[in-house]
Amino acid sequence: MTQQLPQIPSTEPELSGVRNFRDVGGLPTVDGRRVRHGRLFRSGHLAHATDTDTTFLTSLGLHTIFDFRNSADQRLEGPDVELPGVRNVNIPLSDPADGAEFWRMVREGDLEQLKSILADGKAAHRMSSSYRTMVEQRTAEHSRVLHSLAEDSVPALMHCAAGKDRAGLAIVVSLLAVGVERDAIEADYLKSNDPHRRYKVRRSDSSSAGMSPEVMELLSPLFDARSEYLAAAFETIEETWGSTERYLSEGLKVSSKTRERLRDRLLDGAA
Repeated sequence: MTQQLPQIPSTEPELSGVRNFRDVGGLPTVDGRRVRHGRLFRSGHLAHATDTDTTFLTSLGLHTIFDFRNSADQRLEGPDVELPGVRNVNIPLSDPADGAEFWRMVREGDLEQLKSILADGKAAHRMSSSYRTMVEQRTAEHSRVLHSLAEDSVPALMHCAAGKDRAGLAIVVSLLAVGVERDAIEADYLKSNDPHRRYKVRRSDSSSAGMSPEVMELLSPLFDARSEYLAAAFETIEETWGSTERYLSEGLKVSSKTRERLRDRLLDGAA
């Protein structure tokens, strides 16, 4: 039976310009330890952080911010705010050319166009496929993140645009590497569905027609965090490498010594 997550009073700030921020501290590992608070954070992009947001983020004592957006995302949303003394590392986990026309249609298409690319399960299938692709094809990038965390990068904040898919998977990989229980990983992942965390959908037609309930229902699979997407990632690990251990050691080239350093940096207590 999975351990219950600790009932720690919420200290999450109400950041007005940054969505989906949270500390993943407190999550339980399979050997009875917990992720240390104040070591690993996740969020949506920081491009619209207010002065108050920036003051709070600076107070975290961050060493590194990992930005998993690609160049197209950065052009759309803008660059991250600069935090004094914090290293910004951009590791794109998606190609800006991949699906560019699809995402243009999401922003600009009318109802019939959206039905053609999203209806009848096509949107959810696209999301599950993207998770599979990131697991299979972004091993070098995920390896870089883990080695960086083990060396000198914590406290760290990981983000993409919405903070649920690319950053979500990078967090998942980091948590798997230190032995966090899968149920706890999924529970944290699904927090991205909380109304105050969700990415603000941007449509060129912001009228009632352009943002109608039918349109928003078609778009929802793209902006949801769904268990089936995470399951696709886990299934891909098993199908490709046979086990999480082989995925970490062979797919991501993470040695047992590096994993021990990760545990020392990210976990409370002793095993």
